[in-house]
Amino acid sequence: MGTQDFTVTTSVEQTPMDAYNAINNVRGWWSEEIEGDTDKLNGIFDYHYEDVHRCKIEVIEMIPGNKIVWRVLENYFKFTEDEKGWTGTTIVFDITANDGKTLIRMTHHGLVPAYECFNICSDSWTNYIQKSLHNLITKGKGKPDGKDKPQTENEKNLATK
Repeated sequence: MGTQDFTVTTSVEQTPMDAYNAINNVRGWWSEEIEGDTDKLNGIFDYHYEDVHRCKIEVIEMIPGNKIVWRVLENYFKFTEDEKGWTGTTIVFDITANDGKTLIRMTHHGLVPAYECFNICSDSWTNYIQKSLHNLITKGKGKPDGKDKPQTENEKNLATK
């Protein structure tokens, strides 16, 4: 049986290095409020969205133009029974050239359908990858979360709980 880890893809006409550089610019597509090193091997960064979601992530693998892997060291969700949810999971960005295009496949290993946050998290990841990251690569500007600026309807709903 195949894996049930959440995966989302997007395709762009830019080069694999363009995609790689954009992924490493986490503040440009996920959140402007990231603190720490997102573009260095063994770098550690903190993400937070209001008091709803916080996590500490380590960059554990970087192959320029090809792959980036993050490990979630700590996590807190306000909206789930299991507040530590993502802790110990990995997020892998695979970048491949294909027929003049670049395919980006993000797999969140450990984010599976049985998981309490699966629907909200998969909807959010899909938005970040297929819209915000895609726009950062293709147009030079993503739509990251900013102060008091929820990215998705799910996040807007969570912020009001």
